[in-house]
Amino acid sequence: MIFTDTHTHLYYEQDAGKQALLMQRCFENNVNRLFLPNVDAKSIAMIDDLVAKYPDNCFAMAGLHPCDVKEDYLALLDEIYNSIAGRKIYAIGEIGIDLYWDKSTLAIQQDAFRKQIGWAKSLGLPIVIHCREAFEEVFEVLESERDEKLRGIFHCFTGNLAQAKQAIDLNFYLGIGGVVTYKKAGLDAVIADIPLAHLVLETDSPYLAPVPFRGKPNESSYLIYIAQKLADIYGVSIEEIAAVTTQNSKEIFGV
Repeated sequence: MIFTDTHTHLYYEQDAGKQALLMQRCFENNVNRLFLPNVDAKSIAMIDDLVAKYPDNCFAMAGLHPCDVKEDYLALLDEIYNSIAGRKIYAIGEIGIDLYWDKSTLAIQQDAFRKQIGWAKSLGLPIVIHCREAFEEVFEVLESERDEKLRGIFHCFTGNLAQAKQAIDLNFYLGIGGVVTYKKAGLDAVIADIPLAHLVLETDSPYLAPVPFRGKPNESSYLIYIAQKLADIYGVSIEEIAAVTTQNSKEIFGV
């Protein structure tokens, strides 16, 4: 049984001993594949370091998080894009639009989003989308970019059924994380109407820990609690959840 965490910031833990323990707990829980989203220029080296330590288990992305799209975003985009040469990258992410913290940067967030979608298409890579309080704005960009090259994951999907179906129609998988275990979130009812073939698992660690760890720092080993929730929703074994979602991740990332 192999689980795949399609979205983890495990590299944020820079204490070598604590980082090793995080990875050890992953392996103890069969979380053997971890995809590492980039957020800014500083995180590139941290990601590369973790990949170098665990080359068979950790896989890098490159991208500028929408919350880091500020006045200097064009220079940051250049720095991140230039870092891709000579590295093995499996997706452009995490990218997108976040209107929770700052609505005033919408225009430059949209521009950065479009530019990075262009990178993905030219490189033949999927994108990993961060969308917070911005479904309408994200879909506006995606619909204008719709073609056979556009594909990827809607990270931390928390939308309604119509939004789920629109994302899938745009050739995106839905990244399901700890929110599905929260009683009042309603996400369990949404995905009950979505075939498992369209889902992947993620933790977004150290954020959004699943029940029974809600409110505490998240880690990739907790992916098993998300998987068990999906097993309950779909009425299948946790082994089937692992097999299907890991195969879905292979379809997306090519590894």
